[in-house]
Amino acid sequence: MNISKPLTLDDILNPEVANIATLLEKRDVDAIGAECVEGFRKDKSSRTEWEEALDGAMKLALQVAEDRSFPWANASNIKFPLISIAALQFHARASSALLGGSQPVRCSVAGPDPDGSRCARAKRVETHMSFQLLEEDQTWEAHMDRTLITLPIVGTVFKKSYRDPVKNINRSIYVSPRDLVVNYWARDIDDAPRVTHVRHPSANEVYEMVARGIWIEPKHKPDTNIEADLLRQSMDDRVGITNPDDDSTPYTVLEMHTFLDLDGDGYEEPYIVWTDLDSEQVLCILPRFFSTSVKIDSRTNKLLSIEPESYFTKYEFIPSPDGSFYGIGFGNLLGPLNNSINTLVNQLTDAGTLSNLGGGFLARGAKIRGGNYAFAPGEWKPVDATGDDLRKSIVPLPVRDPSQVLFTLLDLLINYGERIAGSTDVMVGENVGQNTPAQTSQMMVEQGSKTFSAIYKRVYRALKQEFRKLYRLNQLYLTDSLEYESELAGVSLVQPDDYMPPATTVSPSADPNISSDTQRVQQGMFMMQTAQAAGGNIWAAARYAYQAQKIPDYIIDQVLGQQPTPQGPSEKMQIAQMQEQTKQMQLQMQAQQQAFQQQLDQFNAQMQAMLTMAQAKKAEAEAEAEPINQIIGMTDTIIGAKNSERDHIVNMHNVDLQAKKLTQAKPDAS
Repeated sequence: MNISKPLTLDDILNPEVANIATLLEKRDVDAIGAECVEGFRKDKSSRTEWEEALDGAMKLALQVAEDRSFPWANASNIKFPLISIAALQFHARASSALLGGSQPVRCSVAGPDPDGSRCARAKRVETHMSFQLLEEDQTWEAHMDRTLITLPIVGTVFKKSYRDPVKNINRSIYVSPRDLVVNYWARDIDDAPRVTHVRHPSANEVYEMVARGIWIEPKHKPDTNIEADLLRQSMDDRVGITNPDDDSTPYTVLEMHTFLDLDGDGYEEPYIVWTDLDSEQVLCILPRFFSTSVKIDSRTNKLLSIEPESYFTKYEFIPSPDGSFYGIGFGNLLGPLNNSINTLVNQLTDAGTLSNLGGGFLARGAKIRGGNYAFAPGEWKPVDATGDDLRKSIVPLPVRDPSQVLFTLLDLLINYGERIAGSTDVMVGENVGQNTPAQTSQMMVEQGSKTFSAIYKRVYRALKQEFRKLYRLNQLYLTDSLEYESELAGVSLVQPDDYMPPATTVSPSADPNISSDTQRVQQGMFMMQTAQAAGGNIWAAARYAYQAQKIPDYIIDQVLGQQPTPQGPSEKMQIAQMQEQTKQMQLQMQAQQQAFQQQLDQFNAQMQAMLTMAQAKKAEAEAEAEPINQIIGMTDTIIGAKNSERDHIVNMHNVDLQAKKLTQAKPDAS
């Protein structure tokens, strides 16, 4: 789409501009609105079959009852809770494995940290982010709880992380997959050309957005949105929801995260466009990037790329085998089994009803006074006939008892459904047999946990991405030092520099490799045994073992107290150590003295031999000429030099011995 009046990046990123749509020509704004609505309808049409499967899964999970007229009016209409049980069991295990701790966020430092400042900063970040999730945003736990209960049913759910401009806090809310429309064949949520959040703001919410100068006032009232009303009514009918007729019908606004070329350079920038679905009116356009996200070639001053901000996190149960964007859940895996189980249960119930109620044929002329052939308990009815005549006039309807084949088939289907869902007795904590060894039971639990280990890791990765988005929001909006008070750490302080590079690694505090409480307890006991045997940090190991037992942190603190600080040896130990050091120094000096004495004896022996030889030569050469005398003189010189060398060695040894005596005396003086 060509913009008749292109904007500059300075205009687009101007913080004083609350709505870029006010800077564009009306025809350009109208064209953008029509393009957004058309793209939304294409994306929604691409996932029609998936939406039908979604509605079917929700009906089974919610056990929505339907009126039945076959084989008779108001026949049995039982909905077996197979998918509901599977979802509840997954939710219980996932919540315990991923959100069981008192501090959901963990920060770690990669790379050198010589002074420990990065570790201290990471500790402040994880404490602050945990405070934001559990205390500042009081809805995060509820939205996370809804995420984990809905995910196994439909296979794909979403979380939206953003900065609440009214409360000035970070929010991360659950978004139904029905309300987040992405093309069925999109590769990834961050690479999709369009991600549309279908919102239903009330008239008051729209008024507030207009009053703040963020949205343009809609031209129509929400009660004229016939298409949206019919769409919602159709969805509600599928899941058994009845909405009252009132005047509180909300608007239907498309919040589309898309790409537009508003500066006319041929490169589409990331934006958020709010459009009214019925009128196709654009309410607001805002950039989905910051100036720091723009990469420009320093040599040519050419735009290279723009990194968009990501708002949505995709939680996926099992990836779809066909490579589509939406994953699969128990609704896909157990839906056909659940429908078959419902049919068998209703057939057995109907058969039991026929068998219990009875019925049959009455011969002509058989009359009961009053004309009512139905019997109440304990009732006797008078008839104008003898017993033999009455027996001949009544022919009971031949009704069979419920077939045992149906019972066998029902048990088979339920068994296979539980195997798929992983909700067998041993996995849900029920008795596996009195004679089953504990080790065998533990192995059965561990084997069953492997089925969901990959799912837990996918949820862990998604939760990690959500935390990174919240970390990014703190980078953007935390501009001043903030003092806050939390139940976890009391009064704490966080600074903007704590979220600046070099960044820390933000992740959930849970271990993605541990999917059961049994594994966590075993790991805690192993750490305790290892710490005791190897002389490690027993306090830290004991704390982890208590946490594995789901004991609250405040109770652990009361039992263990604060981590003991390493202390030096006691006074007695210091004296013993000094005495041992003195003894070792004495032994060392004695050894050195012995070695020196041996060297000195060897030197004296050599000197004596040389002196004897020289004297002999001198006696033999007294009668010889002057050259011989010179040789003798040189020999005397050599002997003198050797004597000087010997004296120097003795002096150096005495100096070294005196220094060691002074060093030995210092501990006694202190």
